[in-house]
Amino acid sequence: MERLKLKLKDAQKALKTLTEIFKEPYSIIIRDATIKRFEYTFDTLWKFCKEFLKIKKGVLINSPKDCFREIFSQGLITEEETEKLLEMTDSRNETVHTYKEEVANKIYSEIKGYTELMDKVLGKIAL
Repeated sequence: MERLKLKLKDAQKALKTLTEIFKEPYSIIIRDATIKRFEYTFDTLWKFCKEFLKIKKGVLINSPKDCFREIFSQGLITEEETEKLLEMTDSRNETVHTYKEEVANKIYSEIKGYTELMDKVLGKIAL
């Protein structure tokens, strides 16, 4: 149980740092920093969800998409939220290509909505 609390705390802390960067005026550096913060926030979110499923539901999951599908199957999130989480997973996987300006701009434009979704999901399954 302690491990689950630590994973939740990590996810909440990461989400806070992501939220804080939206206060900064746009620049290429801020865009890139926002994308980096999105990466680690996404990672902490799905790993918290993975640990939640393992400890609370006895389900072992090894990928973000399977994790989000299982959370939906457990009735913890809606179908619409699940679809958006799967889309967010694809965006996270695309962050390795942010050296391409159009990819970086596309991901950056989606992050605020993803942040709201991650906050909502954490609120629904937090201890």
